[in-house]
Amino acid sequence: MGVEQTIINGRRVTDDATLDMAKMIFAGKINTDILAALRQRGIEAVGLSGVDGNTVQAERRPPKEVVNHETGVSEQIDFGHVGDVVKINDRLLRVLLDHDYLPVISSLGADSEGMVFNINADTIAAEIAVRLEAEKLIMLSDVDGIYLRPGEQATKLSRLTADEVTALVRDGIATGGMIPKLQNITELLRRGVRSAHIIKGSLRNALLSEVFTDEGTGTMIVA
Repeated sequence: MGVEQTIINGRRVTDDATLDMAKMIFAGKINTDILAALRQRGIEAVGLSGVDGNTVQAERRPPKEVVNHETGVSEQIDFGHVGDVVKINDRLLRVLLDHDYLPVISSLGADSEGMVFNINADTIAAEIAVRLEAEKLIMLSDVDGIYLRPGEQATKLSRLTADEVTALVRDGIATGGMIPKLQNITELLRRGVRSAHIIKGSLRNALLSEVFTDEGTGTMIVA
């Protein structure tokens, strides 16, 4: 849509134009397209944003001093309209789940003043998993797992511990959008979710293979 994106360490900086785009695309087109695909497969789903039902209660992320993993330079970053999750209100989610509806939640949240924030989708997924006391969280990605050397199939890691994941981030092996994904995973494991899985969303039967076979298809991470 002609809006230039700024991303630091895999996390998006959100200005006014980017927030407007997020509202239109995340809560509009993408959510609706997912609902239509689920309907085609006979699944009754309900589209929400985190603003609906006060589900994702958030606050503005304050400016932070961060080391840019690409340049190695420490920078003071104002993330703009980016929010951090304060609390997940699970009441609406449980009502839907109790009536056999699948919630599809776009990655927006709001504060008590009604200010809307763009929030990392993996963060919201992790927080919801913790709040609902899920046994596992499965993340659909554009890659089929974690690699020591991206692009080299023989280096794919099928199973990792939280400590090993922390080392991958620390040592610079994990880059870009994988960094916040892995940080969210280590946090949810610390808070009681038993495992997390990263699989390729476009790979046919990837979910079934990951859950119901010993070898799986992606990377499983455990505490």
